[in-house]
Amino acid sequence: MDLQFESFMDAPHKRVEKRPKRVPVLIKYSIGRSSFTKVPDSDDLAIIEKISQLRLPSNLPTQELPDCQMTRVGRMRTTNTRCIHHMYLPRAAHTLSYLWGKANEIIDVRLRNAIKYWLDSQFTNMSILNRYRPEVSFPYNPLSGVFYVPSLISEADPFLAYANKIKRLTAAFSSSHAQDGMCFTSCGSATKLLVPDQSIDYIFTDPPFGENIYYADLNILAESWHSVSTDVEPEAIVDRVRQKGVPEYQHLMRDCFSEYYRVLKPGRWMTVVFSNSRASVWNAIQVALQQVGFVVAEVTALDKVQGSFQQVVSPNAVKQDLVISAYKPNGGLEDRLNRRGANADSAWDFVQTHLSQLPVVKVTTGFPQELLNIVERDPRRIYDRMASWFIRHGTMVPISTPEFLEELPVRFRQADGMVFLPEQLIEYEKARARIPQVAQAELFVSDERSAIDWLTNFLLKRPSTRSEIHPEYIPQIGAAKRKGEIIPELDHLLEDNFLQYDGSGDVPSQIHSYLSTNHKDLRGLAKNHPALVAKAKDRWYVPDPNKAQDLEKKREKSLLKEFEAYKAFTGRKIKESRLEVLRAGFRSAWGSKDYGTIISVANKLPEETLQEDEKLLLWYDQALTRTEAGA
Repeated sequence: MDLQFESFMDAPHKRVEKRPKRVPVLIKYSIGRSSFTKVPDSDDLAIIEKISQLRLPSNLPTQELPDCQMTRVGRMRTTNTRCIHHMYLPRAAHTLSYLWGKANEIIDVRLRNAIKYWLDSQFTNMSILNRYRPEVSFPYNPLSGVFYVPSLISEADPFLAYANKIKRLTAAFSSSHAQDGMCFTSCGSATKLLVPDQSIDYIFTDPPFGENIYYADLNILAESWHSVSTDVEPEAIVDRVRQKGVPEYQHLMRDCFSEYYRVLKPGRWMTVVFSNSRASVWNAIQVALQQVGFVVAEVTALDKVQGSFQQVVSPNAVKQDLVISAYKPNGGLEDRLNRRGANADSAWDFVQTHLSQLPVVKVTTGFPQELLNIVERDPRRIYDRMASWFIRHGTMVPISTPEFLEELPVRFRQADGMVFLPEQLIEYEKARARIPQVAQAELFVSDERSAIDWLTNFLLKRPSTRSEIHPEYIPQIGAAKRKGEIIPELDHLLEDNFLQYDGSGDVPSQIHSYLSTNHKDLRGLAKNHPALVAKAKDRWYVPDPNKAQDLEKKREKSLLKEFEAYKAFTGRKIKESRLEVLRAGFRSAWGSKDYGTIISVANKLPEETLQEDEKLLLWYDQALTRTEAGA
């Protein structure tokens, strides 16, 4: 249904404008404690018409709204809502202007500011953004996080609104037990905190999530009454209207996290709340954290019970926020790195320190309880954290992935695919004895690395032939696959990462254990028994650490050979690529300080390929930093 418009003289701008024709249809009133509704009669309409003919108050903000995301959405354009005064019906405009004028006449600055604080709390509720919702008793219902002009507007009673608000403010401030000088609040930019170095014990931060909420845009209404405006340039959001993308957002967040890192004491923690469904925004936050020196120890879901409007109605919105727990390494670790340099001892020193910071036991809620797999204790995740730490310090990673994975079980303890310090393993095993069931993490095949992880998980439980693996594996590759990502064929994945028993020699212990457990007739047989050999032949299995290192080296060589093709590519963009090839190539180039290769290949990739992988993004950003610094 099309909107019906009417013309009117916009006096402040001396021009004829069009606005939607608005007709009063229902009045809610009260007598004593009883509320009633009525259809407006001729007297009501006459009063409304008389008010509409009054000249606009001189102190009513009348500036035009800027071109921004909030003026392009929520029926702002379709209703021709172009100026601040267009957002108020005549009665609200006169009432608010009168009260605001009286507040400005107060001489006592502290009292004047307190009254203004009280008054500007209702500027949005008194506007045409307030929706009529017949089944909701609460009278103030503007849609949060957006400028949205509803079809049915509820013109709220300002006197009732302010009477109720002053009661709540009085109750809130009278119950505060804070004493003068015991609590501090400051307003300013997180990129420049007026706080001494290493003076804060703990930081909780709930930063902007990409482009979820346009904070500066939403401030326009209240700021117009105060005759101030936000400088939007350094606002840490993704803003399509102002051409601020994920890279700009990441750099702004890095500046904020850098200040957090400066003021936080060594060895202390920061909690970062995050909510965004885009992988690129998630990676921007992760990379920004690591670039300034924080180490991520845990990522968990935050159940707020009540979701936001977007979380409730949008199929693409994340239903729960995430909580990132990160710590600032203690001064001893940094000092030892500076003293020793980037060598293997420094790498293992980091792992020792990092493991001590990770949670030891996590269990599910409800009954029966299950032990949860702690992702940050996965060997490859630990290697990634260690590598990121050295990259952040501008040094080469002193130990390769195969060497790391081979040495890790020698230096530390492992259980259920997780790595522990000796004393932590004792605690974990006590919990394991009490709660024997371990919840299995669900694996989705989205790229080559996750395909290898899925096959590893499958073959650890069930060494199988290719014909047995194929029907289980193929359905895993589907909607989760990344756009532009090449996942090698199953045969190539098996040959590059696993071993196949060809029937010669003893049956490998991995296969022997599986067969003897699941086949009664094969129990108690020697490893070279013909019946066992026949059943084991052609089965793929996960190699032991020594042989796995040889496979990893062979695979790394193959990946680097393929990376040469990306380096030589002369077209505009590499539309399809293997993520593992890019990671191996960037890792090798970083180790040889060939930052130009990283930047050159990165510029050939689609933006989403780079932005949606945390490792590539970190190498690329650090390569840019090192190049700009002339390293």
